[in-house]
Amino acid sequence: MILSCNHISKSFVTGDVLSDCSFHIEDNEKAAIVGLNGAGKSTLLKIITDEMSPDTGDVTISKNKTIGYLAQNQDISLDSTIYDEMLKTKEHIIKIEEQLRSIEKEMKSADADRLTSLMDTYSKLNHTFELENGYAYKSEITGVLKGLGFTEDEFDKKISSLSGGQKTRVFLSRLLLQKPDIILLDEPTNHLDMSSISWLETFLNGYPGAVIIVSHDRYFLDRIVTHVIEIENHTTYSYKGNYSDFAEKKSQIRDAELKHYYNQQKEIKHQEEVIEKLKSFNREKSIKRAESREKMLNKMDIIEKPVFVDSEMHLKLTPQIISGNDVLSVSNLKKSFGENTLFENLCFDIKRGEKTAIIGNNGTGKTTILKIINNLINADCGEIKLGSKVNIGYYDQEHHVLTMENTLFEEISDAYPAMTNTEIRNVLAAFLFTGDDVFKKIGSLSGGERGRISLAKLMLSKANFLILDEPTNHLDITSKEILENALNNYEGTVLYVSHDRYFINKTATRILDLKNRNLVNYIGNYDYYLEKKDELTAIYAPEIQSGTTPSANTSSNKEDWKSKKEEQAKQRKKQNEIKKTEDRIAELEDKIAQLDIELSNPEFASNASKLIEIQKEKDDVSEELEKLYEKWEQLNE
Repeated sequence: MILSCNHISKSFVTGDVLSDCSFHIEDNEKAAIVGLNGAGKSTLLKIITDEMSPDTGDVTISKNKTIGYLAQNQDISLDSTIYDEMLKTKEHIIKIEEQLRSIEKEMKSADADRLTSLMDTYSKLNHTFELENGYAYKSEITGVLKGLGFTEDEFDKKISSLSGGQKTRVFLSRLLLQKPDIILLDEPTNHLDMSSISWLETFLNGYPGAVIIVSHDRYFLDRIVTHVIEIENHTTYSYKGNYSDFAEKKSQIRDAELKHYYNQQKEIKHQEEVIEKLKSFNREKSIKRAESREKMLNKMDIIEKPVFVDSEMHLKLTPQIISGNDVLSVSNLKKSFGENTLFENLCFDIKRGEKTAIIGNNGTGKTTILKIINNLINADCGEIKLGSKVNIGYYDQEHHVLTMENTLFEEISDAYPAMTNTEIRNVLAAFLFTGDDVFKKIGSLSGGERGRISLAKLMLSKANFLILDEPTNHLDITSKEILENALNNYEGTVLYVSHDRYFINKTATRILDLKNRNLVNYIGNYDYYLEKKDELTAIYAPEIQSGTTPSANTSSNKEDWKSKKEEQAKQRKKQNEIKKTEDRIAELEDKIAQLDIELSNPEFASNASKLIEIQKEKDDVSEELEKLYEKWEQLNE
């Protein structure tokens, strides 16, 4: 055991945050702390790092063990460059290296006795240098910085000139290079793109120390942790396994608690009915028996009905009208900003009912595509066509659709006057607005809060084509799950940009990966994308060679898109043919069953001509059925 939290409690003016929280972390264990927003996750991390004192309880860390902590936001204004700041983590190695170089110089002019002493010292220092990975520390620094999304030409940037997200990545890089025995990470993936998150997963999985993570990124937690600590109702509960294991066990516990509650309620009702019946007999013995049962009932430990945050919240999205089958067609789309070409010759179609995720690294132009589709910015060239009866509902992060003078409650009730007060409160609660929060003015909200209320409004709209830009940002896990269920049951079409891989995996039926200025199409969820990305990227979005002009690839891109469209059309035609064949087979099998019943009908037993007629019809149907079986097998080969 490397860390132990024992009976930790913490209260603020607003009330209890943590109460009697206890758990422990083993050496090299990877653990997650989960819970609703405001549950006390960050508070617990600060108590572990001694940034905050608990009201009661204590934290025990094994002797001589070091601890490193990444907070959500870093306000570091250093004049040093990114690379120089990383070098500070290797000062002990650099000093050894300087000593080795100094001894090498001295050896050149030393006498025999001095040389023996110097060689002995050199050997010991060199052994330490090797153990500390001294010969590769510069490569290690470069690997970590590149892994977390910095390019080599950014290494010389001053930290004071960086954005908040870049500073957080600098701090995370420094923390990983310091290699503490225990790493605490508070939302480490917030400022990372998908490739950086994937790199961090690999790094942490191989890290020879304990890691404790607070994160809403469920895919990230699934890939790393083997222990989940949940904060619920101010206290902690421990579960073995990754996030999915925790979610399943949590669901089982909820079901068991509800079953226990309803069983007790059933028993209470039964006893009350028996007591009432005994009293109605109005005899001394029956009254005494009733009183005895009442005493037993009064001694019973009454179970409170379990209250779950999402138990009453179910968002149902229903398009007002059904669109045509062709929802969106994009061809030869190009966009540049100055010398920077984001993409060119982009071609894709969206069909009714598809849930399509656009993914890719930061800065590749994903949000730009959505803005072009919504006429917020102009493309350099290309054509965008909307299908018949398509009604777009757009969620962006600038929130143009909100009335700043409205309260949250008014914002929903004005837009949807038919909703009851309870329905409005349930929707707002699903997006983390509870109690008196619903009476806050829109103008007083933070950017994240405005994002959540915009998303709540959009989810209630009757649009049949939802276009969403990072819809899960600023949502806790419960709200994400509510949104996932709503989108999965949505009968319309969805196109969205997201970095949330778990969300993508749960909702996407198709993925478009924006890579090397091109889109690679994957008919499946995120797991399927991971399985096929190397193969399909090499075919459809190879690295752009320096010196290659955009026009050099235009013809091949168009041909690729044309062949992909032809192949998709062939596949759709084939699937339709399979469906028609299966329907006809089912129809004929029913017909044969009906004819068999007629053949065994006693009324026709002595009517030879009728039996011959039925048998001939059955033979004809059987012959057609046999051909359909062969056709179905050929279509499915």
